[in-house]
Amino acid sequence: MARVKDWWHQYSGAIPEWFQFYVGLEAAASAMQEYNAELVTGLLQTEPYIRAVMAAAMRADHNDEMERQIKVRMERQKRLTAPDAPTLWVVLNEAVLHRQVGGPAVMRDQLAHIADVAGLGNVTVQVLPYTAGAHPAMLGSFTLMQFPDPTDRDVVYLEAETGALYLEKHEDVRRYSLILDYLRAQALGPAESRALIAQLARQTPD
Repeated sequence: MARVKDWWHQYSGAIPEWFQFYVGLEAAASAMQEYNAELVTGLLQTEPYIRAVMAAAMRADHNDEMERQIKVRMERQKRLTAPDAPTLWVVLNEAVLHRQVGGPAVMRDQLAHIADVAGLGNVTVQVLPYTAGAHPAMLGSFTLMQFPDPTDRDVVYLEAETGALYLEKHEDVRRYSLILDYLRAQALGPAESRALIAQLARQTPD
């Protein structure tokens, strides 16, 4: 696998071992494509949104450990504006935009943030509307990562509550790549999606 940056090792006590591997892959990736069914992808989350998600996770984490986890997530987001920033293509289920994580004010700022970041040249966000009906990703969220070294295999990441799966077999990667193609085709276009997200942000009360 391509050489990765190791800034996250200082937070190793706050990151499960199975997720440290993902952070390493993310740091090395040149392109990431994601489908998110329930919540905003970590690279686009605001700090209040992160806090609300962690508070709802029903874990007995100490406050200082949670603060370190938040710092990790905020540090990861710097990749999007780094000189070697990857391309990020995110398909969000429309339900993600309406779920009131942290309350209306948190969601208003979160939606506005997504709309802002979607304006970056390397970031694309699409919304999969309710009207799309049944689709092949109804079993859950996933991330497909690609790397600058052509000898490195693409990786599909599937996260669960206490662990994760990393799929590298050609047939698995091809299957998820086809699912992403379907989702992008069924989703609202990038410009329409960004306009919808910005509109929902304006309409969300304080």
